[in-house]
Amino acid sequence: MEMKKYSGFVWMELAVGALLILLGIFTFLRPGSLLTGIVVIYGLIALITGVDDILTYIRLEKYTGFAPLISLISGILSVMCGCMLLLYPNAGKWILSLLFPIWFIAHCISRLAHVYIIRMAGQKFFYYFALIINIVGLVLGILMFFNPMLTFMTMRFMGYVVAVYLILLGIDSIMAALDRKDFR
Repeated sequence: MEMKKYSGFVWMELAVGALLILLGIFTFLRPGSLLTGIVVIYGLIALITGVDDILTYIRLEKYTGFAPLISLISGILSVMCGCMLLLYPNAGKWILSLLFPIWFIAHCISRLAHVYIIRMAGQKFFYYFALIINIVGLVLGILMFFNPMLTFMTMRFMGYVVAVYLILLGIDSIMAALDRKDFR
């Protein structure tokens, strides 16, 4: 019975990874549309990753007896960001230059908060990959947050950077799902 629930968790992580990779590819192909053409898609991704962060918090708490509170906070912020983008896509075009970096920062902090579990499982490559990807995402989020006008004005270049990061984050999610499949 527990295996079925656990298996669902792996599939959710795989789905998030696949969606992040698809979003990254789309953003790479159309970097100028980062703020205008795909606000709704970003809203869906934020909503899905937020639910995933909340489920991660719940499952870590259930299986280990403790969980980083930042995963829950990150999930709530991501769900709020996703709902806002889906309900108000025109406002989202302008607000995205602030909310998108906050989402990046929150998601990367959430991932970094439970990367120690990967290290405890003895997965060195995945541990270092996740650590590096999420530190890079954190720096990228901070740069975008503290310089939103520069981000807005150079969105074509930032679109490529964000696209590559989203693809790497998707790979990170897929690797996490495959790692969790083996971690019992």
